[in-house]
This record gives sequence, structure tokens and C-alpha cells, in this order.
Amino acid sequence: MVRMPSTLNSLQPFFYKDTAGHIAQSDPTAAGDAANHSLQKRYAFTKGSKTVDMLGPIHSDIFFQDKYLLKGVDMKLKLIRSKDTFCLLSGDADVEYKVVVKVAALFVRKVKLNPGVTLAHARALEKATAKYPIRRVVTKVFSVPTGNISFVQDHTFLGQLPKRIIVGCVRNTAFNGSFLENPFSFEHFGANFLAVYMDGEQIPYKPLKPSFTEDGDANYIRAYHTLFFGTDKMNQDEGNAISRKDYPGGYTLYAFDLTPDLSSGGHYNLVKQGNLRMEMQFEQPLPTTVNVIVYAEIDNIIEIDRARNVVFDYTS
Repeated sequence: MVRMPSTLNSLQPFFYKDTAGHIAQSDPTAAGDAANHSLQKRYAFTKGSKTVDMLGPIHSDIFFQDKYLLKGVDMKLKLIRSKDTFCLLSGDADVEYKVVVKVAALFVRKVKLNPGVTLAHARALEKATAKYPIRRVVTKVFSVPTGNISFVQDHTFLGQLPKRIIVGCVRNTAFNGSFLENPFSFEHFGANFLAVYMDGEQIPYKPLKPSFTEDGDANYIRAYHTLFFGTDKMNQDEGNAISRKDYPGGYTLYAFDLTPDLSSGGHYNLVKQGNLRMEMQFEQPLPTTVNVIVYAEIDNIIEIDRARNVVFDYTS
């Protein structure tokens, strides 16, 4: 049995899985085989400028660590909206659709500690700082011009190396915002070679050489396998809601586990400094400018002292 993400939980922040092969469909009124059914479901909620309510977590590094924050620590949140052309889709480019936020609320849970525990914390802070291991997320974007058949980035990361990276390709116009294009359509663009080099050592030991041809000779199982092997889901009773059939239809992502023990789970790994190089090749010249998006996870520590001063070890 494969455990998929909870449908009810994913619907609260308005997430519906896009139809593989039709993620790039921007017209919610398209019917038949050309339809993106998730787009139609979202359209049903907002058609005619109807108000829709959503609820979801803030995807910030500090909120995904397991420890409670000490009281008395000043925390400020700044939320910046994306462009309307980035978060909305339409079958017509000559429109002026926009998102209007009528009401926004932040729900914060607080824990009331036993006075004895509070006193013990104060005594402990006299001798050492409170340490919060976090998994910091860094995203880098590199553009590959139209007509290129290869992409090489010698210094993808220089300094502290990530424990995991996930690579995907999207159209530059979609990334910059367009009503006609979905920025979450991760196309394969005919990629036939992908390898990562950490201080000169090739990862994986045998580069990925997928084939996304539509003549019956497609071969991309190793690339699809990285979604499990590279995200610590290998041999686990859980999945990621991306089927083998879905993979080439807008869900083409490549995951690499860069930890020494190949188990990039919840434990903290030794910090390693070095250089990360990435190379990608395509079967045909790119028909449009493509953005290569590199999502990386890096182990870091946030420390808070008795005076509630915050110190962090972000070195890259």
C-alpha cells in the first residue's frame, strides 16, 4: 500500500493535483482530453470573482523544526505577494485579472509552561545557549538560452554544501509570470544527461541518461527513481503522489541525496565545505529559454542566549 498526501489536508490551501500532460493548459474552460481537471476545480471556486477562503502553513524554515521557541524572543513576519500573472492562469493574455486579499489572519499556538520548567530553562541559559537545528532551504535559478543543447554550472554551490538538492526545468516566461503559462509545469525538454559533481566526485556514480521519446522507446525509470531515493522515501510505505506515468507530463524533477550515509532524514549531518557542479544535456536545441531551478536543503543551527540575542551560522 502506498500512503499518499491527505486529500483533505491538501485541499485546505487550495491544492489540487494537476492533470499530467496538461499542466501547461491555462484555459479553465477547455474540455475533453485537453482539460486540466485541477484547474477546472479551482476555477469553479473563483468563477465570477467569487470569494474563496484558504488555510495553510507558512513555509518558513523556522516553522518546520520541532522545538518550541523560547519566550521573549522578538519575531517579525514579512509576507510578500507574487505577481498576479504568476499565481493566476487564463486562456487569454489580454486580461487584467488580479487577486484581492480581503482578510488575512495569522494563527499562533502558544504553550504555557510549568514555572519549574521556566526556571530550569533560565538556569540552563546561564551556562549555554538554546540551540535549534533547522533545515534551511535555498533556491537558485539559472537560465539556459534558446537553442542551447547543454547546461553547465561550475559553482552551483560554493562553501557549505547542501544535504539534498532537487532540480527542475520551467519555461522562462512562465517563471517570470504569464497568464498563459503554468510556472509549476516542470517539463523534461528532452533532457538526456544529468550529473552532479561534489568536489569532483560524480553523483550518482553513473549519470542519469533518461530518454523521453514518444515513439515507445522512453526510458526514464532511474530519473523517476530519484524522487524516492533522493528524498529518503526508498523502501518506505509512503509515496509522493507522482506516478510513473505522471513523471514526464509536467512532474519531471530530479532529486539527489548528498549526505555521506545516503539517509538525508531528520538527523544532523556534519557540515561539509566544498564546490558543487552540475551538468545537463538535451537531445534537441531548446525551443525557448529555460530556467533551471535548484532547490537545496542545508543543515544549520540557530542559537538564542539568555538575553534573547539570536545567532545563526549561515555561511552561504
